[in-house]
Amino acid sequence: MTEANFEFQPVEGGVPIKMWTRGVTVDDKARAQLMRAAQMPFVFKHVAVMPDVHVGIGATIGSVIPTKGAVIPAAVGVDIGCGMMAARTSLTASDLPDNLEGVRAAIERAVPVGRSVGRGNRDTGSWGDPPGAIVEAWATLATRFGQIVAKYPKLAKSNNLVHLGTLGTGNHFIEVCLDTEQRVWVMLHSGSRGVGNAIGTFFIELAKQDMRKWFVNLPDEDLAYFPEGTEHFDDYVEAVGWAQDYAALNRRMMMTNVIAAMRRVITKPFEAELEAINCHHNYVTRENHFGQNVLVTRKGAVRAAKGVMGIIPGSMGAKSYLVRGLGNAESFDSCSHGAGRVMSRTEAKREVTVAEHVAATEGVACRKDAGVIDESPRAYKPIEAVMAAQADLVEIVHTLKQVVCVKG
Repeated sequence: MTEANFEFQPVEGGVPIKMWTRGVTVDDKARAQLMRAAQMPFVFKHVAVMPDVHVGIGATIGSVIPTKGAVIPAAVGVDIGCGMMAARTSLTASDLPDNLEGVRAAIERAVPVGRSVGRGNRDTGSWGDPPGAIVEAWATLATRFGQIVAKYPKLAKSNNLVHLGTLGTGNHFIEVCLDTEQRVWVMLHSGSRGVGNAIGTFFIELAKQDMRKWFVNLPDEDLAYFPEGTEHFDDYVEAVGWAQDYAALNRRMMMTNVIAAMRRVITKPFEAELEAINCHHNYVTRENHFGQNVLVTRKGAVRAAKGVMGIIPGSMGAKSYLVRGLGNAESFDSCSHGAGRVMSRTEAKREVTVAEHVAATEGVACRKDAGVIDESPRAYKPIEAVMAAQADLVEIVHTLKQVVCVKG
């Protein structure tokens, strides 16, 4: 019998924690946060922790929390359905122009990126007048959204249609990458945007209100939950499922527009989506584990059931990996969702210089200014160490390196 690849952490008054963190750093605050989650009475079997683990709001990023009879909205968070999409094209490196800034500019014209807030001005990260294809795509979600809004009218004022097919800010990105065979891939990272944020924020607060109403004492207010069988549980599961569908469609619409933008600046005709993957890494879903039907919340973790494809991106300037799940039952069929932060955004802005960021992203057509310092490679764990720590969770199918990176 081979030795387990995880660290076993017993938790007093709770389920144990199993951590795939050999060779990577784990912050003490993250450990404490994990232990609080493990003490919730409805957590099933154990909490699984991925090598990109770091402190989050509510639940630790890089954690897999299986539950029976309850769901924790803050464990999913406000970027509901955040995830990745990758598609291979028939292009190779030699088909790309020598200067890739034109490709980057074309993508930024085709997909609203970033966020701008000003009185009376449109947010540049949203559509002013959504294109017909976006309106048509929204129509596939509109009826269900209308049913949610009928019960919770506050959600109607969210950015829904105008954010479909848009990127956002922070660690969200669009990249043109090369694999080890010099084939061109498009990869992107985003979620349910403004409407998902509104849904997550609303139900997190509603769960906290319920806890106060029922005089439930929690180790952390952000672990407020909805018990199964209650109206709010059913409404949250419906709303979060809808936001996850929105997120997957958001990535699909962005991918369509990125490919179209590339066709406008790359003269050689090419096919796209020869191998396509679209996966969440902030979500909750019903699955069967250890013979039991449970709700699995993956907060910064990807489903890695046997044979299932997933995406584990590195930071700006680092490699990314397309992987195939090995179906490790102890991890609840999961793997990491990226490299994981080692610096907070504030720390990165204080410690990383623009010159260092420029050097770290050499050879990548991307932003080189102070506004993206918090996303610079040194703010993240080394992706190679993260991959080594989860060798029993996934096998690497493709290794990608970006040549264009678009950030908001």
